[in-house]
Amino acid sequence: MEKIALITDSTCGLPKEYADKYHVHILSLKIIYKDREYIDGVDISPEEVYSRLEEEVPTTSMPSVEDAEKLFEKLIKEGYTHAVALPISSGLSGTINSFRIAADHYKEKIESFILDTKMLSMAVGLSVIEIGKAISSGKSFKEVCKLAYEFRDKTTLYFTVDTLEYLIKGGRIGKVSGGIGQLLNIKPIITMDEEGKYTTVTKVRGSKQTLNKLIQMGKEIVDNAKSKVVIMTGTMHKEAELLKEVFIDHPNTTFLYEGTITPVVGIHSGPKLLALVIMKE
Repeated sequence: MEKIALITDSTCGLPKEYADKYHVHILSLKIIYKDREYIDGVDISPEEVYSRLEEEVPTTSMPSVEDAEKLFEKLIKEGYTHAVALPISSGLSGTINSFRIAADHYKEKIESFILDTKMLSMAVGLSVIEIGKAISSGKSFKEVCKLAYEFRDKTTLYFTVDTLEYLIKGGRIGKVSGGIGQLLNIKPIITMDEEGKYTTVTKVRGSKQTLNKLIQMGKEIVDNAKSKVVIMTGTMHKEAELLKEVFIDHPNTTFLYEGTITPVVGIHSGPKLLALVIMKE
């Protein structure tokens, strides 16, 4: 009989209630300051990280192969026969490689499926929740793997940042163009391309117009399909609430969650990020 483990990493920002409910195994990234290290989402809060960014922008590190191997050893001891892993996009982090190497090492003892989500944050988290439901309902490993592709393909992520400074510093600027636009208060609305890297959808002048454009783009999807909606931010809580007001009572919204991006994501995007995630049903 199949016993399927569900794995992700800390950048997805999965709410604890869902991690507990679906027994999700989470490998954490690390946040590294000059004087000490922290575990993403465990022993340092997003607010603590964001309040210190002007003093020091820490570096981050992905889970090591050893971290992943320890997890696989634990799963095998607990009687798991299969594992499904949904890590952050390979276009943004090498985390998926640690998963793959560890899975290959233990392939004789546990069969694994590792999906390149080509997404991050709760754009991954939504798929984790849905896969958790599928496993709980008794879907087979083969069925779950097929569903993982479907959930990924039904998910859209749009986000905007107040400054491109952090994306540039972190080397994750992708195909997002900056330069003169920063001086003119022109802000990009960003999505993920086919390689799982950032790319600009459009550019808007000013914060108010950017919020309006995010609403418009989101409604173009939700107006036409039953959808799950997630709103994420670092410190732009007022704008996040305005987004929430638009979608919470929409007749096609079947699920809505509002949350804070994990410290590792905020370090690379900057805290003034506003994201809208939509998964069509």
